[in-house]
Amino acid sequence: MAKKSKLAVRAAELEAAVAGLFTGTPAPAKKKKKKKAKKAKVVKAAKKPAKKAKKAKKATKKTAKKAKKKTKKR
Repeated sequence: MAKKSKLAVRAAELEAAVAGLFTGTPAPAKKKKKKKAKKAKVVKAAKKPAKKAKKAKKATKKTAKKAKKKTKKR
């Protein structure tokens, strides 16, 4: 079965509601839409591991630099 377009689905819902008005039966409850994740949040979450790796790399460079300085002084 092919997926119905949003317009066709809405039209069917309205037809059911109108038919319900004349027959006296209540319309079925409408399903709630799922909330989409905000792009900014997704991007931030994706960048987190990369940021941590960058920080770790910087820290190792710093310690290596300090060690090099100490050996040069002697």
